Order: sequence, then C-alpha cells, then structure tokens
Amino acid sequence: MFDEIDIFENDIREQYPEVLDILLRDHSTKENIFWATDNYQDLGKGYDFASPISSELITGQRGFVIMPRVKKDKELQQTRVRDMAEVFTPSWICNAQNNLIDNAWFGRENVFNTEITNSDGSHSWQINNEVITFPKGKTWKHYVRDTRLEMTCGEAPYITSRYDTTTGEYIPIENRIGLLDRKLRVISENVDTSDEWLKAAQTAYKNTYAFEWQGDSLLLAREAMLFTFIENFSKKFKKLPVLKSIKYIAYIISWNIWQMDGMKGVVPNSCHDKLTQELFGYTEKSPCYGCQKEIITKHNGIYCLVKDWGNKDPETGKKGRKIRFIDLMKYI
Repeated sequence: MFDEIDIFENDIREQYPEVLDILLRDHSTKENIFWATDNYQDLGKGYDFASPISSELITGQRGFVIMPRVKKDKELQQTRVRDMAEVFTPSWICNAQNNLIDNAWFGRENVFNTEITNSDGSHSWQINNEVITFPKGKTWKHYVRDTRLEMTCGEAPYITSRYDTTTGEYIPIENRIGLLDRKLRVISENVDTSDEWLKAAQTAYKNTYAFEWQGDSLLLAREAMLFTFIENFSKKFKKLPVLKSIKYIAYIISWNIWQMDGMKGVVPNSCHDKLTQELFGYTEKSPCYGCQKEIITKHNGIYCLVKDWGNKDPETGKKGRKIRFIDLMKYI
C-alpha cells in the first residue's frame, strides 16, 4: 500500500479501526465533513452537495468513490477546473515555493534540495543527503514548531508530496519536498527513540494547518498526511506505529485540516437568509449581512474552529484551545 498513490478507504477501515471515522470528522459542525460538490450526486442518496460523507458511503462496494484528481475522469477534471477553479500544482513548483520559505527561515539556499532545470526544459530537484544543519540561535526543534498553513489545499501537495498531483507519479520518502515532509525528515535525523520521535511528530502535525472547500479533496489531504506519518515511522523504526498513535495523529489532522470557505471563514454554504415573521402572517427574508456587505466578521454561517494546541481551553482546562479561524487573521 505504501507505494500506491491512491489510499483505499476499505484498507483504512479494515487495518486501522475507527481511524477513517476520525478523518471524516468536522469539529466546527460537530458532524462529518460534507461533499460540497455535485460530482457524486448520480450515485444516489447521500451523495448530493450538502450530504455528510460517512464511512459507509465510501467503503465496501463503494470503496472506489474517493480517488486522487489524476485518476478521475478527464471530463470530470475539466468540470472541476471550470466550476471550482481546481488547479493542481506540479511538485517542482511546490518545491520551489517551499524552498523560498526555508531560504528565509534558514538564511541560506539549497537547504533540503537544489532545483534543477533539465535539458528538455522540464524541472526537478536534487536532494541534499547531508544532515540538515541549523543557523545560530535555531535548532531542529524550532523548525518542527514553526507554524505553516496551506490555503485551499486540494490534496495538500505543499504539505506532503507522496505523489505528483499532476502526473500521478509516486515520490519516495527520501525525495519528498512538502512542508511536513521536511519536518519529519529533520525529526528522523535528530531522534533515535520511537517515543521521542512520536512526540516530535505530534508537534510537527500540530503546527501544520490547511483548509479546503471540497470534501473529497479534503479527505484525500487528510489521508495523505496520515499515511505520511505511518510511512516515515515505518522507514525509521522498521515497524508500524501502534493503533493508538495512528488514531491520535488522525485526531490532530481532523482539527488542523478543515473544511472552509476561505473567503468567508465559515463552513461552505452555511450562510443563509434569515426569515422573520411579521404581523398579519407576512414573512420577511433578510440575506446574510456579511455576504451582502462582504464583511468577514459579520457572516451568519458557521465559523470554522481550529485548535491552538499550545494553550489551554477555558472550558476543559486541557491544552488545545478552540478558536475561530477568523480571530487569527489579526496575526497574519
């Protein structure tokens, strides 16, 4: 399974009990993520735009429903480009842009790899196989804790490059260039015990965020991040992580990779007309004020929640304070 770009939901359900249900959670609505696309409505009840995605809808005989964009029908790909501006970025561009972030953070270039333009005009990269060194005043732990966010993430190619989302080519762990891939590489280079590795990996995941509109792409992103964890642990320690560790990483992912309308900060299509009953039986319809005036703090939809893992929640007293994503915008 680890060299397949398509992660099969049947396999997740059978090999890792409860994990698929965790990956389908939406913490803002306290339900599951939903399709947010009409692409599946021909499959029948439960596959329309507003329906939540349950594990029953994508496993068993329907285990083929969720698949990476590159494996979708060409006509469907074009429809999603036209209707939702869904455009996936080649891995070499993801790498070049991620390199710009690291150039600034490290204060030098070619830290993880060197970008290459081949004789035929194509692009690739050459991995730096030396152990990553850190600038004065910074350590590998600072890098792991550095917070990164991918907007409208699709299948999250900037976070983990398990495969090139435009060609479908599988990318081995040692050649990956995602934001999370780099953090896990640094952890593996500096940690030798599984307990310490797991703790550091949890920190890396807690500091990696992304959001996406369409439910199928969101699930693919979450699955890719989960299997990136399993693959890196297995490569380092020559065994699979225990189910408890896999479930906790899935839980972190379910919070940090969420479904959102990025223009409004709310669950997609959750804004609505407000109906007010007037005298004599008349009903007045008032549109969402935030939508009408384009004010992000005035929507009547469901504002998306994320977790601030480093601070305590006032309700529970435990670390992991819930906060509306739009309340973080003052820090951006």
